[in-house]
Amino acid sequence: MQENKLIEIPFEEAEYSVFDFETTGTSALSDKVIEIGIVKIKKGKIVDTFSSFINPGRPVPFYITQITGITTTDVQDAPYFEEVYQQIKEFIGDSILTAHHLNFDHSFLKHECLNQGLEVPENNAICTLRLARRMYPQFPSKSLGNLVKQLKIRHRDVHRGLGDATATAKVLLRMFKTLREEYDIDTVSDLISFQKHSSSIQPYRIIKKKLLDDVVNIPVEPGVYFFKNAKEEIIYIGKAKSLKERLRNYFMNNAMRKSKEIVRKASRLGYQTTNTELTALLAEAELIKKHLPKQNKMLKKYPRSYFIKILFTHNFPSVEVSTTINFDGNNYFGPYPNRDTANSLKEIIDKTFLLRECSDKEFNKKRRCYLADINRCYAPCTESDIKPQYVEELERVNDFLSGNNQSAVDRLLNRMKELSAKQKYEEAGQIRDVVNSILNQLNKSSILAEPINKANVLIEILGARKNDYMLLLDGKMYFKNYMLNETDRFDDILNEFFDGDIQLIKELTEKDLEYLRIALSWLVKNRNRIKVHYLKNYQSVEQLGVNFIFNK
Repeated sequence: MQENKLIEIPFEEAEYSVFDFETTGTSALSDKVIEIGIVKIKKGKIVDTFSSFINPGRPVPFYITQITGITTTDVQDAPYFEEVYQQIKEFIGDSILTAHHLNFDHSFLKHECLNQGLEVPENNAICTLRLARRMYPQFPSKSLGNLVKQLKIRHRDVHRGLGDATATAKVLLRMFKTLREEYDIDTVSDLISFQKHSSSIQPYRIIKKKLLDDVVNIPVEPGVYFFKNAKEEIIYIGKAKSLKERLRNYFMNNAMRKSKEIVRKASRLGYQTTNTELTALLAEAELIKKHLPKQNKMLKKYPRSYFIKILFTHNFPSVEVSTTINFDGNNYFGPYPNRDTANSLKEIIDKTFLLRECSDKEFNKKRRCYLADINRCYAPCTESDIKPQYVEELERVNDFLSGNNQSAVDRLLNRMKELSAKQKYEEAGQIRDVVNSILNQLNKSSILAEPINKANVLIEILGARKNDYMLLLDGKMYFKNYMLNETDRFDDILNEFFDGDIQLIKELTEKDLEYLRIALSWLVKNRNRIKVHYLKNYQSVEQLGVNFIFNK
């Protein structure tokens, strides 16, 4: 990929090679590398790793062994740097080199190459230490050890090449969401520019008086903002948890190049407050599509959510993990905050319930498989009269995904006892691990105990001064006093639901689906600010209102 094309792609889609050296000391001029670890990130995921001891041609100092655990014996038969150079170069390719304290690691890379007459990689580079200084001024230290502690990231194999590189990669991935949402970073070029600015905050002079007047009057509430040019045309739209704090960043000496360009072209600044960040987020997405501002060069990317999908479109449904939600006759549970949680939950279902795990292609071969032989599947592919039992099993899965764990635990404990009695201790141990996963309440990571496409809920969303209220009825969202609604039918729809004469729109548009995905993604990451009320548990609007917990 050519460099100029690389730096203009969305930063989340770029490839990063996060690397870390362990060395015989702190000076690249006089010390040598003894270990390298590299973690490859592609499209926001860790996809590959590389690590190797490196022979420094000298003994490893005792104090380095005390810190890293690496001994002279470990490295004496290891390849020299020039012998692994080609592997390193091929692994890195044209990705963005990334390290915590980049100056340190890059200086060793440079001197190891120069000492052997090798080409020094000239890749674009990112330093997570520099990013941390800008993004986390409140942290007492920006060291890797303190960052993983503050961000609650597991750091294994501390002071080892691959261990530290993996921790740094996870820190970078954690930064991605904040970089886009809080600092409006879009491209790799933006990210490189962002890390180079000083963290000192000094306002620069705003030349246009009307723009200055607009900035002075910005409130602290969440909302959407829009910069306008001299013709009153909207040139940029954004959203903020705090309008005052967010817009303040546009008028600083260390503002991003893109921010300064927006300010230079703007003559006026408008805004509209919302109760919460969620409604600001939805309004921003809708307004960008409506106005297509020139400075909003790319549509916003929103964090991916994960769902458990039950394929009811098949006569014998199976379960799979999905990153999308649709109203296609299948049931969707979730969202779950990450792929690992969703995959772990599916594994629990596979090992606890007797549903098929095969693809439709395998199912259509009508051949009994290994899972049926070990009593982990009802084998609907060959057992034509199994439908009633299969339907009952689906109901148990639905019950489990709704948060009722006890029946699943009881079933597994009985199976574990049977295996132990037969002295099949390894298999019993595997069942024990599944029970522990359930007891850790993985499925509680979802915000809803009903399929999203069938849920009838009211969600309270805590705001700084006022709250938002969201109705979700069979997949259709309604917000009370939403700023872009021409008429507010929230109360009417809620009353109609309890009166039993509501006419729901069964066909959802692409816009409905997109905004539902945005809302669910935000809700699952802000669960401590919401309360879900299941309408089936109430007889009237009045009874529902009495149970609100965020009264404002």
